[in-house]
Amino acid sequence: MELTDPVKQILSYYESDNPGTKANLARILLQGRLGGTGRLLILPVDQGVEHGPARSFAPNPPAYDPHYHYQLALDAGLSAYAAPLGFLEAGADTFAGRIPTILKLNNANSMSRFKENASQAITGNVKDALRLGCAAIGYTIYPGSDAAYDQMRDIAEMACEAKSYGLAVVIWSYPRGGNLSREGETAIDISAYAAQIAAQLGAHIIKVKPPTEPQPRRSMRSRGSTSRPRRRASATSCSPPSTVGASSSSRAARQRTSTASSPRCGRSATAAATARSSAATPSSGRRTMRSPCSTRSSRSIRAKTEQPLKLGDWVDRRPPRKRGSRAPRDLGILDTRFRGNDD
Repeated sequence: MELTDPVKQILSYYESDNPGTKANLARILLQGRLGGTGRLLILPVDQGVEHGPARSFAPNPPAYDPHYHYQLALDAGLSAYAAPLGFLEAGADTFAGRIPTILKLNNANSMSRFKENASQAITGNVKDALRLGCAAIGYTIYPGSDAAYDQMRDIAEMACEAKSYGLAVVIWSYPRGGNLSREGETAIDISAYAAQIAAQLGAHIIKVKPPTEPQPRRSMRSRGSTSRPRRRASATSCSPPSTVGASSSSRAARQRTSTASSPRCGRSATAAATARSSAATPSSGRRTMRSPCSTRSSRSIRAKTEQPLKLGDWVDRRPPRKRGSRAPRDLGILDTRFRGNDD
């Protein structure tokens, strides 16, 4: 078949490629029922490796035969047949020159535990593609995966080698892993990003999944962060003194509320109200309110410190810790010498 105008136009876009690469691209574009239209349809058969032969071929037992897929691509009038090394080797001689083939250079399997760093193992090389008479090499990348950079580096090197021998490059670019959600893997903006990455890596033919609606807010999921409700300071907590500037009526209402719901402090309503009223001191129009628990704690500490010291006692001369601070005090000021009551 002669080169048609659509095919000539497509080949003109690859200005840096040699005649051998363009000839193999023309073989694919002129093959099958879509030959010469500028469109193509490729039959990829890597399900035996990806999902296992029983799951993939048991519903159609003839598919266990590697020749079956060659013949299927021919009978359906497809543009090319892509498969891993083993399947192509099984029919390379019988179907030589009858349909363009694409050697899939990397493959994965469903038994792998890789999820966030989705990846595939390299199972072939460029010389295998030349030996089998392939028109192109194929490779799968997962933009968004933790292993994406390694995949990009590998295909960049193999694409350069393949082009030097006149082979075309086909990349399956599937966003997956990392922070991508299930919906984000097929969002049109993410799919376009994946296609751009494959094009920048030197692919002649790029395969992406059918895109869906863009989901910029939902396409990325946060990892390692869970939203937990903040704890509210309840009336039952033994809180440190707090400065309030509310009116006397609101303060009285809060006092009644905290007094009625303070089982942890172990005091009656009357005793708690008495402790709060005695702890409130006016200062520039504002009052410092002490909770019953903090008042009780300060009294117990004051009672202990007022006891006379004896020889042999440990004396802590560190500066007091600021209220609300969790930073440890300086341990270098701890005085452990024996002192008497005159200190």
